[in-house]
Amino acid sequence: MRYLVTGGAGFIGSNTVDELVRRGHDVVVLDNLSAGKARNLASAGTKIKLMQYSITNLDALRAASRGADCVIHLAAQTSVPRSVNDPIETNRINVDGTLNVLVAARDAKVKRVVFASSCAVYGKTSVLPIPESAALAPISPYGLSKQVGEAYGRVFQELYGLEFVALRYFNVFGPRQDPGSAYSGVLSLFSAAMLAGTQPTVYGDGEQSRDFVYVQNVVEAILLAAEAKAAPGPAFNIGTGNRRTLNQTLALLEKITGRPARAKYAAPREGDIRDSQADISLARQALGYNPRFGFEEGLKRTWEWFCASQNAPSRP
Repeated sequence: MRYLVTGGAGFIGSNTVDELVRRGHDVVVLDNLSAGKARNLASAGTKIKLMQYSITNLDALRAASRGADCVIHLAAQTSVPRSVNDPIETNRINVDGTLNVLVAARDAKVKRVVFASSCAVYGKTSVLPIPESAALAPISPYGLSKQVGEAYGRVFQELYGLEFVALRYFNVFGPRQDPGSAYSGVLSLFSAAMLAGTQPTVYGDGEQSRDFVYVQNVVEAILLAAEAKAAPGPAFNIGTGNRRTLNQTLALLEKITGRPARAKYAAPREGDIRDSQADISLARQALGYNPRFGFEEGLKRTWEWFCASQNAPSRP
């Protein structure tokens, strides 16, 4: 099969590209490298085609979509705080860009689009674990942009016959998650701080909880969604079905690394959700999704990757 992966040089994208190449698929990556990095695609080498464009460029998307059987749409502005600070730019990338992806896929007669949505579409729900049937009430422009992307996809499936699958990711972590940004995933920020011997920052009291899902579990879900006959139509939660508080996570990192966390606590951030946990029973049933990597194993692998990337010993 021929795949187009938007955002394929990013964290989730490059891990997905590696697996597609390993399985022998033909892969085109469209990424403007504003957040992704060309070095993330080094292991794929000449086996892929990289097109350095943004999803806001419809002509580039049309060219990239020609001959594709499936589009895996991962390119996005992914930060909740950044969306609060700049909702117009978030809308331009996440809503207008997603519409461009869908139009290009429709016109190229692509069979299926797999869309990276988010648990942020649920907002401050009191139901845990969260089923896909829960009310969608996002509390940030980022969450709203993902809800709109899902709605557009369903309309394109109904009107034009373009198969569409939305995957609502919970808190993804793992190798290649960039800690260099203040808006990066919390586990990459914690790991980078502990490696550098600085204090990780916890926004709030640390008792907020998340369903942390290792990136290879997410990659597996993406490929299942691309191929499963039962996939088109509904949205699927992609997490582990479990949750950990940030304080519990820091304690586990101390155990893995042999280093003290010495976290500093700051005021909660606008748009952040207190607790999050996925009900993954629908993904298990319809996709055959079964997360193989547990939290502690994923955290160990992530820490080892951080140490290797910085040429640092894993333990003091």
